[in-house]
Amino acid sequence: MHRIVTVFAIVNLFLALSYAQEYQPDHRTIFVSASGHQPGDGSFTKPFQNLQTAIDSAKSGDEISVLPGTYAAKPSPYVEDLCGNCLDARTKVNASRGFVIEGKAITIKGVDPDSVVLVTSAGYGVLFLDSWGSTIAGCQITGGVRDKDGGATDAGIVAKFSRVTVRNCKIINNEYRDTTVVVGVGGVFGREGSELFIEGNEIFNNGWDGIALYRGAKAFIADNRIDKGRGAGIGITWDAQATVLRNRVSHYWKGIGSFGTSRAVVRNNIVLDCLGWGVIATGTSFMEATNNLIYRNGNCGFANWGDRADSLGPRGVFINNIVYNNGWRDEWVCPCVGVWMLGNPRDFVIANNDVFTDSVLIVTERANPDKRKDPKKPKYAANYGDSDDLTGRHGNLSVNPMFADTISFRLLPASPLINAGDSVLTDLDGSRSDISVWGGNSAKK
Repeated sequence: MHRIVTVFAIVNLFLALSYAQEYQPDHRTIFVSASGHQPGDGSFTKPFQNLQTAIDSAKSGDEISVLPGTYAAKPSPYVEDLCGNCLDARTKVNASRGFVIEGKAITIKGVDPDSVVLVTSAGYGVLFLDSWGSTIAGCQITGGVRDKDGGATDAGIVAKFSRVTVRNCKIINNEYRDTTVVVGVGGVFGREGSELFIEGNEIFNNGWDGIALYRGAKAFIADNRIDKGRGAGIGITWDAQATVLRNRVSHYWKGIGSFGTSRAVVRNNIVLDCLGWGVIATGTSFMEATNNLIYRNGNCGFANWGDRADSLGPRGVFINNIVYNNGWRDEWVCPCVGVWMLGNPRDFVIANNDVFTDSVLIVTERANPDKRKDPKKPKYAANYGDSDDLTGRHGNLSVNPMFADTISFRLLPASPLINAGDSVLTDLDGSRSDISVWGGNSAKK
């Protein structure tokens, strides 16, 4: 009997080992430590000291655990045959690259972005190339250096022909540039059909666009803080597509924009303190902008920027937005107004918005280039440009929104904007939507 039990135990052990071997995940965790000692082998007890060595040793499915420390890339020249933002895509560009993930899908996971710092010293700081399924999280990407070639799409993170998740990172202080080149180093850029998930990041103090998409790139952009840069906070260009939810964008030349033939869904974002436009749709792009707060931007709050006589201008809907107190600086890129319909008004549905200013509620005159320069014209105008005055029509209002504060911008219970949104749209509790960044089905709970 004892012998039979022993045999059964051996058989069960063999089956268990076989099962474990058969279902053992085909990946490993590779460790990197800035305080490690060479030569390391990537194990927990002998971590690599060089991040690029860890990347090169990884296979698809592997995770690189990056322990606290500063990791410096060794930048190298990068010549690309395709240009992300040139009129002719087949334009050779001379750039540089820092950390490179190519031909595989891996996860680079830092402990947290304050203690894991990647200093790239390159134009394409962390470059994902032919990398379908990679993730970078919990890292700070900094120290980018602008390339001299103006065609280079320099950024802290650049994805080409890749699917990449960027989560809980700080892409900050990528600001060094040669002043002979107008553009700088941006935050996160998607190129050539890449698919990006950009969530919960801080993108701060960079030298160009916060997030930019080119040449068929697609992105889900949510819950990011994008502050202090040049260009656009979020720019969807060429034929790119994006869903843009609950971001806070500030201190750029323009906040959120759709350009070229791009398509964008822009919901529940706060865009404030940008120098020129708050939100802009131009080219032949399509934008659905709902439940956004566009606050205290330098010139115009929202612009439909097309040729009024051109039937192929931008199209879209602009619903349930608050456009409040824009136009505080001298005219630069557009008049100091709330909503500027330079494009064909019939191509954009403008409904259930609150366009308000503390100074002047409404200006009904149609656009006139000469009058726009008239110093007697109110600086804070809440008009609709080439369109007729829409206040009181299609649910549009011009009232004080009654914010509880100017940080969260929640509405006070007595606000006239509660349940004043489009009747088809609902809040998370099923009630009629508020005209608010906290209204609609994409709002934060």
